[in-house]
Amino acid sequence: MFKPFFYWAFISLSLIITSASASLQSRPTFSASVQQASISDVIDRAHELLGTPYKWGGMSVEQGFDCSSFLVYLFKTEANIKIPRTTTAMHRSTAPTIARAALKPGDAVFFKGNGRGQISHVGLYIGGGKFIHSPRTGKTIRIDSLSNNYWNKHYTTAKRFHAAG
Repeated sequence: MFKPFFYWAFISLSLIITSASASLQSRPTFSASVQQASISDVIDRAHELLGTPYKWGGMSVEQGFDCSSFLVYLFKTEANIKIPRTTTAMHRSTAPTIARAALKPGDAVFFKGNGRGQISHVGLYIGGGKFIHSPRTGKTIRIDSLSNNYWNKHYTTAKRFHAAG
């Protein structure tokens, strides 16, 4: 009587272990094509948020965004990529630094403009020499050109928080 029970328990346990092992081995990998699609989602969502008010310290569509929280929100919600919260922390991060000539959509572009020579602003490069950003109090999220006199003069560098496709 106990023999059939032990056989049944042994077979059931074997099936559970085999099933668990198979599910661990078949986890999807985060490929560059998946991440590239995510970066497209980031850029698409940024376009949807054009006109959202600037709000220093704001971190939601309802509150508005400052420049860095805008990028934090986009990368987290659309690509599940966690980036540093502040512009300075983003700039100091270990993410690869990108030359201006090598910019790709989704790169974070940094500017100095506070009169003290420090990084003070960040935007999201969208291609074609343009970027989306939340500029300052009283303004809304908008698209600007890197070749604009002000932005060209104050541009410093870029960082890539995603795998370029």
